[in-house]
Amino acid sequence: MRIASNTVSDNILNQLQKLGTNQANLQTQIATGLRISKPEDDPAAFGRAVNFQSEQRRIAQYTTNASTALAVSQASYEGLKTLKGVSDRAGEIATLGAGVLGQDAANSYATEVNQLIEQALQTANNAYNGNYLYAGTAVGAPPFTAARDAAGNVTSVTNGGDTGTAAIALSENSTIVPGTSSDTNTGIGDFITRLIGLRDALKSGNTAAVSATQTGLTNSEDLVISSMAYAGGIQTRIEAAQNQLAGRTTTLVGLISDNSSTDITTSVVKLSQASTAYEAALSSASKIMKLSLLDYLN
Repeated sequence: MRIASNTVSDNILNQLQKLGTNQANLQTQIATGLRISKPEDDPAAFGRAVNFQSEQRRIAQYTTNASTALAVSQASYEGLKTLKGVSDRAGEIATLGAGVLGQDAANSYATEVNQLIEQALQTANNAYNGNYLYAGTAVGAPPFTAARDAAGNVTSVTNGGDTGTAAIALSENSTIVPGTSSDTNTGIGDFITRLIGLRDALKSGNTAAVSATQTGLTNSEDLVISSMAYAGGIQTRIEAAQNQLAGRTTTLVGLISDNSSTDITTSVVKLSQASTAYEAALSSASKIMKLSLLDYLN
């Protein structure tokens, strides 16, 4: 009879332990909002949630990449826009200088062009976040170096950049080059050289030489405009990628929630049921244990 009593007691205690554990788990789920907090709670769901979180981290990196790429493209575009303004004014001066001018007026225009040269050179050596924009992949140093005469005027420029391009990943199978092309970077140097030619032609009073600079200046402006259009297209692509990444992030948040979060209403109902079952089991256990004790004493 003692063996039977012990067996009954063990079964009752095991049942109470299971009910108590279930009750505690439900209380934790309600308190944290999580249905699973460790692998054994639901191995399959836990594995899916881990995979989704890993993908979420990858998307976060792509999102950072996209923001960086957009900033680089926008900075490059702003520099090109400045060069376009310089080109517009240089074209006007070249047209005026090709006409009948006095030397004083020509010298005044030459002085203005000299300032345009300095502005173009400064823009050509623009940097974003410490990286020079028009240097290819040689971003650690200013790409354009100027030689100057005794008066400090720029007489020539040398492009020390390279022809490389840096691609940035926007997704698992998509990259983009946010910077300018090597042709654009070379063209910027050519533009400054043409500005120098315009200044010198004005200073010499040679209207034919001034007129001869117009074709080159027009070609430079066409290149700048084309590069601006390309940069605008790059920005559109990046913004589209950002929207896609944001959509993927939203989807993953939902999937992670579906696999790991608990339905509070359902959990509260289950907790109520578990509490009732636990109290009933305690009551039954108390009665059975009393009977078992009496049987043992008898």
